Amino acid sequence: MSTTAISFIIIIFLVHHVRSESVLASSPEQPHRTAFHFQPPKNWMNDPNGPMYYNGVYHLFYQENPFGPLFSNQMYWGHSVSLDLINWTPLELAIAPTQPFDINSCWSGSATILPGNKPVILYTGIDSEYCQVQNLVVPKNLSDPYLREWVKYTGNPIINLPEGIQPYDFRDPTTAWLAEDGKWRIIVGSQKDKKGIALLYQSEDFVNWSKHESPLHEVVGTGIWECPDFFPVSVDSTNGVDTSVKENYAANARVKHVLKVGLFDYHKDYYLIGNYSPEKENYVPQNELTLGTLRYDYGKYYASKSFFDPVKNRRILMAWVNESDSVEDDIAKGWSGLQAFPRSIWLDQNQKQLVQWPIEEIEMLHENEASFQNENLEDGSLHEILGITAWQVDVTISFKLSNLEEAEKLNPSGIDPQLICSKMDASKKGKFGPFGLLALASHDLTEQTAVFFRVFQNNGQYVVLMCSDQSRSSKRNGLDKTTYGAFADIDPQQDEISLRTLIDQSIIESFGGGGKTCITSRVYPTLAIGDDARLFAFNNGKQSVVISELRAWSVKKARINVEETIGYTDQ
Repeated sequence: MSTTAISFIIIIFLVHHVRSESVLASSPEQPHRTAFHFQPPKNWMNDPNGPMYYNGVYHLFYQENPFGPLFSNQMYWGHSVSLDLINWTPLELAIAPTQPFDINSCWSGSATILPGNKPVILYTGIDSEYCQVQNLVVPKNLSDPYLREWVKYTGNPIINLPEGIQPYDFRDPTTAWLAEDGKWRIIVGSQKDKKGIALLYQSEDFVNWSKHESPLHEVVGTGIWECPDFFPVSVDSTNGVDTSVKENYAANARVKHVLKVGLFDYHKDYYLIGNYSPEKENYVPQNELTLGTLRYDYGKYYASKSFFDPVKNRRILMAWVNESDSVEDDIAKGWSGLQAFPRSIWLDQNQKQLVQWPIEEIEMLHENEASFQNENLEDGSLHEILGITAWQVDVTISFKLSNLEEAEKLNPSGIDPQLICSKMDASKKGKFGPFGLLALASHDLTEQTAVFFRVFQNNGQYVVLMCSDQSRSSKRNGLDKTTYGAFADIDPQQDEISLRTLIDQSIIESFGGGGKTCITSRVYPTLAIGDDARLFAFNNGKQSVVISELRAWSVKKARINVEETIGYTDQ
């Protein structure tokens, strides 16, 4: 990213003024509003758009219906800013459907920082003929640290619907990257005859774009690819890599490239890891894109977008987490949709998958730590975690297992782990497992969300299954209580089985095996609310397990939708 001659001294003036006429705060009437996950004051929100860091400020744009809690046929870009990715200041709408090229919606897109430290945004507009086209906007005033106002390029659309593509199958341009030939590149999600396609475009000036003769990648039978993301990851560091630095695309660059696509037909984000050559304009993934391939998250986690954070030299991942209740519930609440807690993301040492972890800034909200070590959990044991707010908590736990030769046998080939988790829920006793956490549990345990592991053996090796069981999460009917599951890349002979879970009112984000396997769920307890919520470590397996260490912290409420003022001076 280019540097600028202007540096900003950021001064925070906490106004502590919430827009009371529009904010639906967490309360007895709103028990499922979150405390440290981003959500706008009210109304509908879905995809994160154009996240970026610019001159001392983090920006999050997002798909919003500013007129109600349901998806609309006229979508806008909401906009909030932050100094720490934790506390967010709401701003005016950034992009609205006002012109023929976007009059029927301003859909998702991405931000790019051009040379000279100039941010720009590409987004999909639904035009007056209901065709999806790609448009350009730029900030009206670069000296405004909030970048409140954005101006649409007079030559929009800069990319029209290509020949042979249906009007509704061409959307969500990525952050651009600059290769050594001096040309910018982006991909746009598409499909043709159910073949998912990442269409590749090139430009020398960021205004005039031409479609490359071949797509970056395509896979038969996957349907429309939306919200694609394409970025480099280091092969020998957990540090992030800037998408737009052309040296990262040189032949000797120590990077691999991630291609993430959202499969609209399944509402899930899948990713590939591979090698990219800008000279040949080809991408060769090392894994195939199938419904059993790698996912960022095996629960509710979609339309994700990543960006490079130059402050801490990391790549950060944002994503939409939709509701699991009904349309009628959303109307009654007055809102719908959360953003997952921001995650750092990097390539695992084995170079076969990505690792995700909550950004370290969550520690700003930690208080009231509870911890213990070397606790043996026999069959049927419960250990309540006291001294923390069980409805807003960050908890880490590690398990040690012995006598693994007693594990049940399971051949994981061709088996859907989610199906196993559904059939063998937290109430079904096995040899090793279920063991883990009971989150948002009521006093009598009639409400609980169990996040747990089971361990099996297969031909001298061990298989670790991670599950999130929502079947008893609420006594309410009419909710989606799907149980989620995935196999975790953990060898229990060599490593402890670890779990980190963020609990926030109605969202539970879990990171297994140090962040190799992630599962996010939405739950709506009726009893386990506020002070009536409890948190337990449990073991319902026949074999005992040892909690080698547990640490938990209450998580304070973040300042979200609180107006703050940023002052700056030129240096």
